[in-house]
Amino acid sequence: MSSSLEAFFHPRAVAVIGASRDSEKIGYALVDNLQHCGFKGQIYPINPKSPEILGLKSYASINDVPDEVDLAVIAIPASQVVAVLAECGQKGVPGVIVITAGFGEIGGEGRKNERLLVETARQYTLRLLGPNCMGIIDTIIPLNASFAGGMPLPGHIAFMSQSGALAQAVLDWACAEGIGFSRFVSLGNKADLTEIDFIRAWGEDPHSKVILAYLEDIRDGAEFMALCRQVTRQQGTPIIAIKSGTTAAGTRAVSSHTGSLAGSEQAYDTAFKQAGVIHAASVERLFDYSLAFAYQPLVAGNRLAILTNAGGPGILATDAAERAGLQVANLAAATINRLRALIPDIASALNPIDVRGDAFEDSYDMALRLALADANVDSVVVILTPQKLTRVEETAQVVARVVAEMNRAEKESPTSNQSPAAVSIDLPLTPKPVLACFMGEAHVKAGISILQEHGIPNYAFPERAIEALQAMWQYRQWLERPLVQPPRFAFDDDRLRQIFAQVRNDGRVALAETESHDIAAAIGLKVPKAELARNREEAVALARLIGYPVVFKVASPEILHKSDLGGVRVGINNDLEARGAFDLITARAHRFAPGAQVWGATIQEMVTPGREVIIGMSRDPQFGPLLMFGLGGIYVEVLKDVVFRIAPISEAEAQAMINEIHSAPLLRGVRGEQPPDRDAICQALLRVSQLVHEFPEIVELDINPLVVHEQGAVAVDVRMVITPE
Repeated sequence: MSSSLEAFFHPRAVAVIGASRDSEKIGYALVDNLQHCGFKGQIYPINPKSPEILGLKSYASINDVPDEVDLAVIAIPASQVVAVLAECGQKGVPGVIVITAGFGEIGGEGRKNERLLVETARQYTLRLLGPNCMGIIDTIIPLNASFAGGMPLPGHIAFMSQSGALAQAVLDWACAEGIGFSRFVSLGNKADLTEIDFIRAWGEDPHSKVILAYLEDIRDGAEFMALCRQVTRQQGTPIIAIKSGTTAAGTRAVSSHTGSLAGSEQAYDTAFKQAGVIHAASVERLFDYSLAFAYQPLVAGNRLAILTNAGGPGILATDAAERAGLQVANLAAATINRLRALIPDIASALNPIDVRGDAFEDSYDMALRLALADANVDSVVVILTPQKLTRVEETAQVVARVVAEMNRAEKESPTSNQSPAAVSIDLPLTPKPVLACFMGEAHVKAGISILQEHGIPNYAFPERAIEALQAMWQYRQWLERPLVQPPRFAFDDDRLRQIFAQVRNDGRVALAETESHDIAAAIGLKVPKAELARNREEAVALARLIGYPVVFKVASPEILHKSDLGGVRVGINNDLEARGAFDLITARAHRFAPGAQVWGATIQEMVTPGREVIIGMSRDPQFGPLLMFGLGGIYVEVLKDVVFRIAPISEAEAQAMINEIHSAPLLRGVRGEQPPDRDAICQALLRVSQLVHEFPEIVELDINPLVVHEQGAVAVDVRMVITPE
């Protein structure tokens, strides 16, 4: 455990500042929870008005406590907290939990007082949890320094929540479901301690097999990603997170295509994926996944065996597996033959294995052993529906026993519940995950309890069990994925800085199209010939110089989407058309964008048609440059066939982006056409990735389209916005 959190997880003495004799006060609940959780250390109530609280001597202030205090819990009015925190610092208390609300979450004066809290904590080098939090619970010590309604069951799940109310609801629900925790923390406003501190500590914690997090924001995205990579890969602790506040209402409106598509949901989902964090879409899934990780071995592959006593649920599981990218395993011929021999009335010896609705526990026993023994199987889902003849508890005991034998946790000699045929089936030396789906409620309740007692997660419906296996398979793939550093290209950095400086000197943030093309050329992308014409005759001369046919585009640093107002004319073939095109697009710009600077027209060579893709970037406030790739052209915002990564990316990640869009088959060639140059797309992605990573002043970038030919690609239209300074 991290030394900075030692006071929170291994305190020898806890003071409750704001302790109360009133059972309706938080100060009462805090002392009561500490007394009844099994905590072996000293408890010091602090209340100047009460000499004794719940049978414990009370002190007027923290400074009156005669002994050292490792952890102080503050539950007093917000106006008094800063002063009391300073007293804790003077006393030498290393850890403080501020339960009190009324700080940063209310804005204004509250935000100012929260800054004072942090300054005071820094002054005395103490660590602060909260404010506006429920507290902390540890089932290992044990310790309950919270006002939660009870102590959770012990377990292997470490859980943190930015919402105290949600944390309390989860505790109550988990107790009813038989779900246990190792550590449980309410983060509150995260004025000092954040999710990063607890992920770092719990990644080293032998009592925590999986880390869960409910997050509303992440302060330092880069540090979060780096730490999660370390914890999930090097330390082997899975992290599962749910992020709230990801709807369109919370996204930032920006002007580029990329910005309008890349809301916070995409940024967090992408960051989690690249950091090895499993992103849960709901609290239900958060715990569905966690139970599999906490109590079952990690899957070695994606081949699944489904064991059921009913055809319908087996089909549901099969469909869910296909959607989840899992393979319904092809059982070995020997397995199929033994199933048919040992269970003569079996409905199906294929996969799903259907032992029939009237199957007793011995059929489940033999079928489960054979499925686990099959080298083609990586995991098993055991489905049971409570039919008239079903012996639910006996079947649960059989499943638990087989799993225990496989895990080598216990060796049992044959009993009356085991047939000699079942005992003769050799279980695998490497344990495989087994998840259960005992469907129903009243008739399966006792069986589910048996499963839970033996560490076998049960899911109400097959789809939920399959999704849990999908999460495990996702984590397995993450662990086996090679970590490759992004390539580095030689850019013309001096030219890049020169262009950015010129834009700022002009008081602009949007680059002119010719400037954006110069940037693209400076990083090694091929761009079409283009020149700026400030009047009609200059436009004609430049069109002749470039060579007809050409494209005319209105030149304005304030008009980024020129097609929207008719500011683009293609296929200009002669001087007459050139004069007309110049007049038309500049007139439309003045008409539809009154007040915008119009410099004239950009004259650009026509590019041979090819496959159009888009490469873009918007800078996310938490995670930095959010790179986008997809099918390009004017319909990009309608089709939304795009994928995202946080830059910088490796070549493998660039190739993955190309493969992940729905229209990826178009990039492999269809109906006999030659495929576009995928390597050119990959190189463009990598070069843009390096650019936006090394030049943080770029806040938005669109290359739309990047026209890809059989050999090579051309950045036809490039838009870029930088910071003002």
